[in-house]
Amino acid sequence: MIRLATTEYRPVSDVAQSGGTDTVRQSRLYRWGVTVARHRRSVLGVCALILIACLAAYPALQRAIGVPSYAVKNSQSARVEQLVEQLFPGLGNEDDVVAFTSTQHIASDPTYRAVITAVDRTLRPRRDVGSVVDPYDLTAVGQILSGEHVALTLVTLRGGANQRYMNIRSLQTAVTRAVGDSGIQAWLVGLSPILKDLSDVQKTETEHAEAIGLPAAFVILLLTLGAVVAAMLPLLLAIAGLVLTYGALAALALVFHFDGLLVAVVTIIGLGIGIDYSLFIVSRFHEELTSTTTEERDESERVADAVGVALATSGRTIMFSGVVVALSMGALLAMNSEVYREIAVGAVIAVMCMLVVSMTLLPATLALLGAGIDRGALPWRRRSAVARSAAGGGRRGGWSAWALLIMRRPVLVASTVGVLLLVATVSVFHLRLGVSADVLQNPSTTSGKGERVLAQAVSPGAVSPIQVVVAGAGVRGHGNGAQVAAATSLNEAMERDNRVTGVVERRGGAGVLLTVIPAVPIDSTAATRLVRYIRNDLAPPLEAHGRVAVFVGGSTARAMDASDELVAKLPLLLVLILGSSLLFLLVIFRSVVLPVKAVLMNLLATGATMGLVVWVFQDAHGQQLLNFTSKGFIQVTVPVITFALLFGLSMDYEIFLIRRVREEWRKTGDNTLAVATGIERTARPITAAAAIMVVVFGSFMAAGLLELKQIGFALAAAIALDATLIRLVLVPATMRLLGERNWWLPAWLERVLPDIGVD
Repeated sequence: MIRLATTEYRPVSDVAQSGGTDTVRQSRLYRWGVTVARHRRSVLGVCALILIACLAAYPALQRAIGVPSYAVKNSQSARVEQLVEQLFPGLGNEDDVVAFTSTQHIASDPTYRAVITAVDRTLRPRRDVGSVVDPYDLTAVGQILSGEHVALTLVTLRGGANQRYMNIRSLQTAVTRAVGDSGIQAWLVGLSPILKDLSDVQKTETEHAEAIGLPAAFVILLLTLGAVVAAMLPLLLAIAGLVLTYGALAALALVFHFDGLLVAVVTIIGLGIGIDYSLFIVSRFHEELTSTTTEERDESERVADAVGVALATSGRTIMFSGVVVALSMGALLAMNSEVYREIAVGAVIAVMCMLVVSMTLLPATLALLGAGIDRGALPWRRRSAVARSAAGGGRRGGWSAWALLIMRRPVLVASTVGVLLLVATVSVFHLRLGVSADVLQNPSTTSGKGERVLAQAVSPGAVSPIQVVVAGAGVRGHGNGAQVAAATSLNEAMERDNRVTGVVERRGGAGVLLTVIPAVPIDSTAATRLVRYIRNDLAPPLEAHGRVAVFVGGSTARAMDASDELVAKLPLLLVLILGSSLLFLLVIFRSVVLPVKAVLMNLLATGATMGLVVWVFQDAHGQQLLNFTSKGFIQVTVPVITFALLFGLSMDYEIFLIRRVREEWRKTGDNTLAVATGIERTARPITAAAAIMVVVFGSFMAAGLLELKQIGFALAAAIALDATLIRLVLVPATMRLLGERNWWLPAWLERVLPDIGVD
């Protein structure tokens, strides 16, 4: 039987003393914490001024939010947009529709005609509008539908994607004003209107999730920390970190492009890690403040010392975690797509801002509060300092008993958990990726209302058609003959396809543009297969003679290109994230085995998480419970966000746990004792921090947008698996199996590794 040694636990301020040298109090972070504590009012004043400036900049960030771009540079869909602008300058860059409908009037009524004419007169003079074809135009075909109750005006928009996006609100407003109170309804529908509605809904849904997640997090914090003031601190500090993040993004928005998805992701990440980081520091501060071994001469020095020790221990841990998160998310910069790069930049900024707040505003606030952190204490908080210390220490407790139980049968436990995680991973192997346009199913949005009219009168795909450009092989290298022949062949083939409602052909001086209206929703797998069919089956025979080039674009093609980019770059992402994490952990742990084990376990947790995401959302097993309709694929951003973020966040728990285990190992040389004591000291804050992250991330499952719902579920499931099955079960089992090999490090590697003062 494994027995836990009876060595009494001493706080880190004592344990860290080796040979009479207090290594914690000699560290730079300790000195920084004491300095901040002693100058707390000045630090708080400076922080307040910076946060006020960031709040003032927030409206500018909202105004700068642009179109959510899934475009991939040098892809076919990006090439189509360039060619449309180059070869068909009079047409504009995007095909949209003004959908008119009325139950009182029909299109032949004077009132109906007058409204459409008024809208025409409003749109035609605008610089952001290319062409306008109303249903009464001599060239109009099939634009009066549903017994004349529905009429369509075809509109093309000029400018780049972001410019079109910025103009949508004023265009829709102009249409609404022109219609007035005529009894006829009109909506501008197309890709840019969809993206504008998506951005607005993302903002609303994010605020809704915050309203759910923050109160739930407060309850967990209150139960964990046992006092109202202590529980409020992590929430307030996370909000302050978000404000600082928004201020930084507002400044960067002057140079870089950001969109609504980025703000939603930054909010998810910022709230989760901000609360997490603050919880660790607040817990350690309280532990040190109530320690009976502290010998400071007065209260202010005692508080300053507690702040210094909290930063030198838990603060150091979150700094290491922050670096790993930044490295993991920064790997997304390798993607050749704006959406991934924006998420990478935003996530790194969010992490850095949370670290800055945790290392400045938080210690200054703790120093100001001092013993006041216990205000509003719950009954069980009023226990003795000795009991508090023992609860987090090395006495035999519930968590050490749990660790010993796990380590009695390490092979059985490790194999059982491993099999469970592998079974959960199986669904990953039929993962399909796409971009959901579920904002179209939102009855409160302009796009949703217009899409219903178009879907009933024309087809679901009419809201954003596929664009096919047939140009000379050198774009301008040949006459129109070959291009027209190729376009005619394509047209005939597509009109025979039951996935196509119709094709509109436009000829230019150097090419032909085919606007293909799918009979299926633009975000369906059927629409994706149609794009692949045109690209892979119809286009190659026409291009075989080298006289024409066929390019396929539009919103469905753009989403498909984003998915293909992820699949193509996944090996590189794995190398960057795994490699950087492995090297960093090697330096921190001074061990070869522990970093390799940590990386393998994270891969296992990520695989299991994505398997659950596929099972719930793609395979539709969670439709009723989570209130969604499966699209048959996973949003293209979810796997990379989950993988990169989990790798970073899980290192928080890994470093927090292993540093405590290593501390005991260096003191006793007993691997079993070290693991049990490390679990005893860290399990409570790890489970509390994980519970908070789960409720914060999980609150986004209440969102109406499938993308936010999937991200919230993925991150909540990932953290839950990591903090329970991985950290509290698999880690002690494998560390017991490996024994002293956990700490193996070749002498030559010890000499070359940089010393960053982990202990």
